[in-house]
Amino acid sequence: MSIIAEKVFEAVKTLSEQQAVEVLDFVEFLTSKTQKERAQRREIALATLDKHIGLYDGSPFDREELHERR
Repeated sequence: MSIIAEKVFEAVKTLSEQQAVEVLDFVEFLTSKTQKERAQRREIALATLDKHIGLYDGSPFDREELHERR
């Protein structure tokens, strides 16, 4: 167990049952929020990739030549 987890555990042990339930609820909220944000970032990344499907045919290219096109 990490030091932070141990500190949280020790702090929660001093709380009332209702306060401990609130802490657990908050932890579950943070976990859910993180999972939702990760899923949203993944969906955005996949949508970006979908926009570019089929644009590159695998042929070699010269990076300098690409930069000169600007």
